[in-house]
Amino acid sequence: MQPNTLEIRKLIDEIFALQWCRENIVVPLGKERNQATGSEKLTVAIGNFSYLGTIGDVIKTRVANAGLECQFIEKPAHEIQALLDKATQERLISGESDALDGIEFSDDAVLDALKGVEDDNAAQGFDFDFDDSDEQIIEEQALDLSTEMLGSKIQQAAAKILIHAARSGVSDIHVEPRREEYKVRVRRDGVMQSYVSMPRSAGIKFTACLKNMAQMDIAERRQSQDGKIRRRFEGQTMEFRCATAPGKFGEKMVMRFLNSNSDMLSLDTLISNEIVRQDLRSIINEANGIIIVSGPTGSGKSTTLASALREKDTGELNIVTAEDPIEYDLGGNIQQFPVIRAKGQTFSNLLRTFLRQDPDVILIGETRDPETAESSMDAAETGHLVFTTLHANSAASSLTRLMDMEIPSYKLNASLRGVLAQRLLRKVCPECSVQRPINESESRFTGLPVGTSVLFASALTSDDKQKRKEEGTLCTRCGGTGYQGRIGTYELMKVNRTIREAIKQEKTTHEIESIAEDSGMLTLKTYAVDLIAKQLTTISELQKICNTED
Repeated sequence: MQPNTLEIRKLIDEIFALQWCRENIVVPLGKERNQATGSEKLTVAIGNFSYLGTIGDVIKTRVANAGLECQFIEKPAHEIQALLDKATQERLISGESDALDGIEFSDDAVLDALKGVEDDNAAQGFDFDFDDSDEQIIEEQALDLSTEMLGSKIQQAAAKILIHAARSGVSDIHVEPRREEYKVRVRRDGVMQSYVSMPRSAGIKFTACLKNMAQMDIAERRQSQDGKIRRRFEGQTMEFRCATAPGKFGEKMVMRFLNSNSDMLSLDTLISNEIVRQDLRSIINEANGIIIVSGPTGSGKSTTLASALREKDTGELNIVTAEDPIEYDLGGNIQQFPVIRAKGQTFSNLLRTFLRQDPDVILIGETRDPETAESSMDAAETGHLVFTTLHANSAASSLTRLMDMEIPSYKLNASLRGVLAQRLLRKVCPECSVQRPINESESRFTGLPVGTSVLFASALTSDDKQKRKEEGTLCTRCGGTGYQGRIGTYELMKVNRTIREAIKQEKTTHEIESIAEDSGMLTLKTYAVDLIAKQLTTISELQKICNTED
């Protein structure tokens, strides 16, 4: 089948989402009619068949909903990425800007755009670093990104960096002033990485341009500011929450990418373990009670809750949310409300307001104080289903955290239905990873038998990446980091009779965890070990969350 770029773009928009296809290395190639049955069959190319275990059912469901049969073929990742890049050109910016045809957003294009900000004879000082290291509230109308792409050189440079970040799975962009230069670092798959450096004069212009896009005061450099960049691109809304802070060598600016595309949000996509997924669904289908999702910042709690609420939204319930900030546009019949502390619109005040508006399901974005916690418990006891998040390292420590907030044990036992703790692990790149059997020490750590074949990431140093890039042999999927995308590991504690008795007796975190495991709870580590055995992540990623737990 010869791929038709225009047809591919239409199929992506109708059935999938462009960013999701990029992240999962998936592309629909075209439809064929079965002459015997009269039905139409859609051919879907996937970069690695091992991923069908986690995304296969999602693809089949989306294709079936479009009235089509589905068949899978495997294609090299670089060929799929090339097809997606060509499909992007079919409707580069909201399908309206023919003048932008052919514009590129690669690393080299970003560097060239930044160089153009300076005089033509002053391009030195710009360079990519490629080093990895461990580590307005009421919505406004989104402008089309063609405003910047057809503007000055500095506007084009700013737009290209935002586009490149959104496409490559970056969650945060840090613009950092140094004594001699400005550096841009990004957080990709939860890890901070150096990206590009530029002279101070270009960095000052670049920061001012981004502040202007975020509707900040560009003349104010000695006071912290908050803002938001909202732009339309490829038919979708790109949203960045922005914050500046005056530092020793100038203003630092951080932009967090809020991925408002919720088309592919699904518990089937997020939670690969069928037992955990079914148990969670049984809890969220309760008529009342409180459900807690816990984990550190950046562990995917908001995404999980958004998926759960979308499942609850059948049109028969009144669902309201209090969020800080609103990360996903959930659509449907879900009413979302932002926290505005300057006007006294806090989580606890919003909750009191909700209770006067006949809700069935309430989401409180974060429980951070005893007042909000107790109010949420009261709401759950009076016939409402309440979802909330908590910063805790495990399901058991979430319970002891609530006890530390002096929530009475009888309230916890009366209202709590379950606690889901979670982390995000980087997915190992299937294109450049190395497969080998685990040794004795790795076996002791994971519990897997000696000789079990698992994948190990092939992470490159900065010099190796540059050399491979010049040779044209750099991995097209992960760019030499050894990882691409993330996958969740979960720990679901269902509050049963034995757990309630442990709460009543105010047992310790380790005692509660031991009781839950005896009742069949999979721990974060056990769940992650299963992902390692399925060759989706690495032992190195597991060590990170185990250190966090300790």
